[in-house]
Amino acid sequence: MRHPFAVGNRGTALVEFALVTPLLLLILAGILDYGQALSKATTVANAARIGAQYAISSQARSTDTTGIRAAVINSSPGFSGLSVDSARTCRCPGGSSVSCSGACGGGIVQMYVEVTVTSTSSAMFSYSGLPFTGRVKGQATMRAQ
Repeated sequence: MRHPFAVGNRGTALVEFALVTPLLLLILAGILDYGQALSKATTVANAARIGAQYAISSQARSTDTTGIRAAVINSSPGFSGLSVDSARTCRCPGGSSVSCSGACGGGIVQMYVEVTVTSTSSAMFSYSGLPFTGRVKGQATMRAQ
């Protein structure tokens, strides 16, 4: 019976380590890329929510696209390339659409603001044959009180 630390066993372990290490590094790189994309998605969703909160604070701000965009950009100072779209809609309490200057027969007109923020997320590491650039989108719809 050979001793477990005999010279032949060390060489086998080194070969196994050399074969497994690239796979482990590839898995680690994938985890880091996924974490970065998840972080960006969370930031984009939060920025959309902050833009919608700004928009519903007053009726004048509900159509202030410049102010909504500024609120979104200021909420995520570490990110660039954010695209911001906003829209104001009005509905009757039953859910039917109505003009924001119109009237509802069964109650008051409810004003909603929808803010959509999009950005791109690219991989930190380059994988040959697997290009990854994904779109990250956050959307928030809130009703003005």
